Amino acid sequence: MGLVFSFAKGVAAGVGFCFCSAIGSLFSSCLGNDKPSTIPPSATSGRRRSVFLLIVSIGLAFAFQYGIAPALQPGGSTAADLPVSGDYLTDAWTSGCNDFGTDELREKCSGNSGVYRVAGSTTFFFLLAALSAYCKPSANREAWPAKYFLFLCLVAGTIFIPNDPLFDPIYMQLARVGGVIFVFFQQLILIDLAYNWNESWVEKADKAELEEGVDQGKKWLAAILVSCAIFYIGSIVVISLMYVYFSGCASNEAFISVTLAMSVIVTAVQLSGEESSLLTSAIIVAYSTYLCYTAVSRNPNDECNPQLGDEDILGIVLGIGLCLLSLTWTGWSFTAHSKLEGTSNPLSEDSEGEDPGKERGETIVKGVVSNQPDYGTNGGDVEDAKSSPEQTGISPNEGFSSSWKLNVILALVSCWYAMALTGWGAIETGGNAANPDVGKASMWMIIASQWLVLTLYLWTLVAPRLFPDRDFS
Repeated sequence: MGLVFSFAKGVAAGVGFCFCSAIGSLFSSCLGNDKPSTIPPSATSGRRRSVFLLIVSIGLAFAFQYGIAPALQPGGSTAADLPVSGDYLTDAWTSGCNDFGTDELREKCSGNSGVYRVAGSTTFFFLLAALSAYCKPSANREAWPAKYFLFLCLVAGTIFIPNDPLFDPIYMQLARVGGVIFVFFQQLILIDLAYNWNESWVEKADKAELEEGVDQGKKWLAAILVSCAIFYIGSIVVISLMYVYFSGCASNEAFISVTLAMSVIVTAVQLSGEESSLLTSAIIVAYSTYLCYTAVSRNPNDECNPQLGDEDILGIVLGIGLCLLSLTWTGWSFTAHSKLEGTSNPLSEDSEGEDPGKERGETIVKGVVSNQPDYGTNGGDVEDAKSSPEQTGISPNEGFSSSWKLNVILALVSCWYAMALTGWGAIETGGNAANPDVGKASMWMIIASQWLVLTLYLWTLVAPRLFPDRDFS
């Protein structure tokens, strides 16, 4: 026993030393002088490491929800084996969950609170990072080993905090608000990306015609048509399959029918005018079809949801993988800096300045899909794009001006994934690791986001016709 306590003391001393060192490193980076953007680490390193921390937090949320929470249920062998703290941890993780009538609901309540622990820590971390980046623009790229360690310490510390009231209901309600805000902006970003995708390929076709000769741009136009065909055919197939497998209750049939009707309407309106393109409509239709499938698969009514209660190992593994992939991709793609700035050529963590003497057509254009610089015919070369702040006359800190916005967005993403993994805080039966957010709350939130994106896209089509004297570009 003495050996165990000696080992525990050594571990505690080591962790304490690392904690104090991390705190000192963090204070040093926050209170020190700003480094020019030309001094390593690069400006983009902060964004990459922020998104990596988001990915780590998603993995930890799954571990807390499906690993730690079930192990700390009353009567569990894991809780009984823990010396001294076993009973306390059980009480902390079941706090606020004892009012539910069944063990399944109590375990789900405890699992949801596990997600709130990690997501709440992540939200708190990114809000603090946003505040520090607002006060010191280059803070987002500094002291990341210390930030990672302190974040893990914060998450570990939440294990000992009772669920009620900090995580449920306080953080749960805050996460609902943040998740709704993120969903709204996510739809705006998707519509913008759909427009930019088509414009990018049309520009590439025009560029090929000018540089490579007549008819050389047809390959890009053919790619647009092929993409349209894939998106529309895929949407028709999926809608047909949903009518076959997910019908049987009024809500699912209504969702599928509205999706089909709105897809036809937005396509017809787009074809009747010049405000948009067929590829943009195809992307919106495909995305709306995906949202419809996601919504009907979240329906807790087993009469019209054949996927309800599927517990096979392969389904669980694939479900977790797809959920992690979708969460990670959404979080990463939404942090595209050009969308944060609201311009096509911002000063960002991705660019360290540009020649103020260049015309608009000569600026760097961000790639639509990869978000990488695309140097066009008038775009200069890489050396122009990497001009130092001294050459361009731009302050070294201007390249980091959006760091705080990036962290605010990631804080909203953490709120959203907390809701995605817990069915928007609703405690209902039917969900598992393969489909963790089965429930009416999740179903209605997803279908509402579909109606939102279709309505917003339809507005972009009809607004220029209703108000021709206004600029909607």
